[in-house]
Amino acid sequence: MNKDTSKIVEELKECSDFKRFYAENKEYVSDKTLSQCLNELLEKKGLVRADVIKKSQLSEIYAYQIISGVRRPERKKLLALTVGMGLDLEETQRLLKVAGYPELYVKNTFDCIVMFGICKGKSVMEVNEMLYDYGVETIG
Repeated sequence: MNKDTSKIVEELKECSDFKRFYAENKEYVSDKTLSQCLNELLEKKGLVRADVIKKSQLSEIYAYQIISGVRRPERKKLLALTVGMGLDLEETQRLLKVAGYPELYVKNTFDCIVMFGICKGKSVMEVNEMLYDYGVETIG
């Protein structure tokens, strides 16, 4: 059974014994790195790194450094990579959190356009065209 984050937070607030709470919720708490998460998604979805990198429109060296964990990407570059991977909104939001960035926020023009692109399965080029049309900095 998958627990909603708000339910886990409520349990944490109400618990008097952290050891018990952690034992019951260990599967929901993770210390995975961005690199580990990216590689798990690549494997789970059967994606080829070279194809993803090409679709992300990032420099090959930079993208490989992100995937291997050598480099922490800027938020926009991570978004280009997630779009290139064809990730859904939930997967993208999770990677943003793991990387220490704020989730996409629908009331922010840049974020709203990127969210739309993700939800509609747009390419990086298509998302960038939309961002450009609205006078917003691009992701790639």
